Amino acid sequence: MRQFLIGFLALGLLWSCKSEPKNTKNSKIGGAVFGTTYSVIYDSAVDYEKQFDSLFYVINKSMSTYIPDSDISKLNRNENNVIDSHFKKVLESSYSIFDKTEGAFDPTIGAVVNAWSFGPEGRIVDLDSLKIDSLMHSVGLKKVKRIEHTVVKPEGTFIDFNAIAKGYAVDVVAEFLESKSIENYLVEIGGEIRCKGYNAEKQSSWTVGIDKPNFDGSQSVLKAINLEDAAMATSGTYRKFKVDEQGNRFAHIIDTKTGYPSKTNVLSVSVIASECMVADAYATAFQAMGIEKVMALLKNNSEVKVFFVFENENNELETLALNGFPE
Repeated sequence: MRQFLIGFLALGLLWSCKSEPKNTKNSKIGGAVFGTTYSVIYDSAVDYEKQFDSLFYVINKSMSTYIPDSDISKLNRNENNVIDSHFKKVLESSYSIFDKTEGAFDPTIGAVVNAWSFGPEGRIVDLDSLKIDSLMHSVGLKKVKRIEHTVVKPEGTFIDFNAIAKGYAVDVVAEFLESKSIENYLVEIGGEIRCKGYNAEKQSSWTVGIDKPNFDGSQSVLKAINLEDAAMATSGTYRKFKVDEQGNRFAHIIDTKTGYPSKTNVLSVSVIASECMVADAYATAFQAMGIEKVMALLKNNSEVKVFFVFENENNELETLALNGFPE
């Protein structure tokens, strides 16, 4: 897993500003994880690959809906309700963002996501409004209660942390590096990023790119920014979607109020926050909420910075930076 994957991210391109190289050498470790790739650059000669693998294993064992014997899979099958500290942290953050987004971010939408065949479970055949309405009865994070090290939920409720757990894993790796007194690093998993300090090898700031939404699968950079002591996550609808027999395109972001794929002119949302799991969750919620609702929410929320890429009435590409997102 020593192959360093840099240049291609799920929703962003990552590099550092050019400058004359110094004597300092970064460690660069990367590989496959969580169904995607990861890369870590840090200012130290110590090899932490085994430690990263151990952290990924524990997080997967706790919250991966793709692993049958994970804690969350057992909980969803009502076989066991004991959770670990990682699960608790993500659940508590989910409660907070659920409240702040008025339910737009809701990990209990998992059963509906599965029904639309975007999740780990099998797709419901001949999905119709009656089946969606039936599944929506089990949706609602307020129905999920944590009591110490256990979770109590309705039998049919399916919890899915895929919209926040990847960002959380970025935070876990970042905090591990900080525990080793490493002050300059960049952690990326599937395009979700957290960095601190600067690129010691290049003697330059960390620079990240936001992809231009290309439906043909090609990749090009729309915007590049300096990211300093912060995290960024991006959610987009232009790559992950399904097409029905009539040719209608359905985005993978499910509206937690209706149970149907979100209908919006927003193509991607990038969010900057202090923690990657916060940025990750908000990016998903903001994709579903749309620009006007997000602007209203941000009037009382200085926690995050937001960048929208959307299509206007003439089907032309436009962008909008909010809350001081870097220009």
